[in-house]
Amino acid sequence: MALIRSVRGLRPSISETCFIADNATVVGDVVVGEFCSIWFNAVVRGDVNSIRIGNYCNIQDGSVIHCTYKGASTKIGNYVSVGHQALIHGCDLKDHVLVGMGAIVMDHAIIEEYVIIAAGAVVLEYSRCESGYIYAGIPAKKIKAITNEQREMLDKLPHNYVMYSTWFKED
Repeated sequence: MALIRSVRGLRPSISETCFIADNATVVGDVVVGEFCSIWFNAVVRGDVNSIRIGNYCNIQDGSVIHCTYKGASTKIGNYVSVGHQALIHGCDLKDHVLVGMGAIVMDHAIIEEYVIIAAGAVVLEYSRCESGYIYAGIPAKKIKAITNEQREMLDKLPHNYVMYSTWFKED
């Protein structure tokens, strides 16, 4: 069973429509919207500041969502996919964002709508990633505009994860 616990009197609020994997951890000042999924070994730790996750988001296996004490909360919009083993820390991800596997997004970074952060990229503190582009590298830089196919993928992927999560609710 998932570890869901309060910290300093603050208990996570998770929609009943969500899937939380058996060994995921969600603690503290965390709000998770409708039809989200938090996958195996993911950690969402709202112990030192708040974490807000919108609707239709998927936090994939081994990812860590955290924030900074008295400094930076974490906000994740709607239809956001956080790839396997990504680190999201004290930043703001707008709607229809994909953070690739193993990527890092640091404090006070703002990722605008319809952005792809490539696998392994590192988005530095206070960066702003402009809507409609792919960012890659260390540090992450604007590479090219997303295609219409990639835009459609950003719309479709969160719904796929809702479907995948139903496979685990059936057993």
